[in-house]
Amino acid sequence: MSIFGRKDSADPTTAATAAVSPDLAAVTGDYTIDPAHSSIGFVARHAMVTNVKGKFLDFSGSLHLDGADPSASTASIDVTMDSIDTGSADRDGHLKSSDFFKTDEFPAMTFRSTSAEALGGDDYRITGDLEILGVTRPLSIDLEFNGAAKDPFGNERVGFEGKAEILRSEWGLTWNAALETGGVLVSDKIKLNFDISAIRNA
Repeated sequence: MSIFGRKDSADPTTAATAAVSPDLAAVTGDYTIDPAHSSIGFVARHAMVTNVKGKFLDFSGSLHLDGADPSASTASIDVTMDSIDTGSADRDGHLKSSDFFKTDEFPAMTFRSTSAEALGGDDYRITGDLEILGVTRPLSIDLEFNGAAKDPFGNERVGFEGKAEILRSEWGLTWNAALETGGVLVSDKIKLNFDISAIRNA
């Protein structure tokens, strides 16, 4: 079973059969991300020696999964930047300020997919446009499909984990401070982590 459908380059007939198999057809549909059972997080290197982890507490999103035509699958995510949480109120305030996310001026971060592809097994890649601070640049997210199930309340769910890396400077996030021992306070490379549970729309 897959999110976006599997491709089998060995035999076009096999690939066509896989694309419309009952398992794939079972997950085809429109879904809404369940934020209560999902997380969007990030990791940044701090002072060159340790990692600081954070997450966003307020976000929404939708998926359209198409087992018969994987290229028709889409994803959309909207994140409220004021909901950033790193476990430190002072640090969160700094991240919301004009040094970083300027949340008063740019309250949301958005992702809109443009393509999806199968990488083999339960691994997939979705590519789209990530907008931060009004700057839009391409982002590819590697996904692992965790399965599909009906929960005790009758909701049909799909789940997957995703990861990506960005250079924050490419979105205009350039604030930093030099260290006496060399290097800088905050890494340019940021790791993004997604753990998503989505419910099929009625």
